[in-house]
Amino acid sequence: MIVALPVLQLLILPWAATFEQKNITLSVVDNDHSSFSRRLTEKVTSSGFFQLTDYSVSYDQALRSVEANRANLILEIPGHFENDLVREDQSQLMLSVNAVNGQVAGLGTAYITQIIQDFNLEIIEEAGYPNASLSKINVIPQFKYNPEMNYRNYMVPGIIVLLVTLMGGMLAALNIVREKEIGTIEQINVSPIPKAVFILGKLVPFWIMGLLILSLGLLVAWVIYGLSPVGDLGVIYLFSFFYILVFSGFGLLISTYSDSQQQAMFVAFFFLIIFFLLSGLFTPVSSMPGWAQKITLLNPVRYFVDVMRLVYMKGSGLADIIPQILSVTVFAVIFNMWAILNYKKTS
Repeated sequence: MIVALPVLQLLILPWAATFEQKNITLSVVDNDHSSFSRRLTEKVTSSGFFQLTDYSVSYDQALRSVEANRANLILEIPGHFENDLVREDQSQLMLSVNAVNGQVAGLGTAYITQIIQDFNLEIIEEAGYPNASLSKINVIPQFKYNPEMNYRNYMVPGIIVLLVTLMGGMLAALNIVREKEIGTIEQINVSPIPKAVFILGKLVPFWIMGLLILSLGLLVAWVIYGLSPVGDLGVIYLFSFFYILVFSGFGLLISTYSDSQQQAMFVAFFFLIIFFLLSGLFTPVSSMPGWAQKITLLNPVRYFVDVMRLVYMKGSGLADIIPQILSVTVFAVIFNMWAILNYKKTS
């Protein structure tokens, strides 16, 4: 553990915790359908920073892509875009940005604004203007869900997830192994209590403690930072019901394999560090390499981070988080069944 933990952190951290934003998803609303609008779209998508998710026929359709997390930015090209540039020497573009993650919003806006300025200079040079710095395209940005782009609004819900995960994972990992060390597990082993009932009995206290920690975190976020969810608070608690079962079961699974509390703590810490780095808590999953993005699908923390930010900042409802609920339910069944099967009742 002493050798493997720092090595794996060095292998994963530079890829996961990167502040370079790539593959920023983009939805284009082209109301002009001209050669200029096509050239601008090609220039943006060929830059390497943006990934075109769809061409939307209207702004409302593009906004649904943003609400469903399929797009981070909307570039709306108005009708008569080319005509205004050629005849009136100026035009406007509207940029609507998902500002839940202020860093992605800021960098994405800066990237696309620079690309539009380069396109602007190309048009000016083609037209033969003597003053190459003449501005012909005005970009009007609109930041949604986090207009002030306050980084606390993005990080605080994720930190609440971190605290709930630590409570469920670390304390549960120490539970059964502590009974092994002090000898009380022998009394359980010789009793007629089924393994499933024993593991369930161990889960319930940590499930209650996890909900208490969640409530405390939500209260601190409201009192200290003035943050309250735009959506229904009950959606967060419903998801937490399943999520806490995941890491309580995960901790108990580690405990069934461990012979000492020190061993259980090291193993739990080893996995939790990887879970946190690949959760999108600190940097967006979309900025990670393709192989890392696929690994995050096996990371329960990622789903809770998504849900917290969706409910807190977008006001998402139960129907919007059904995929995340189904995913963590699968994890809960796997970890708890594994813990039950692995626990051996010996006298």
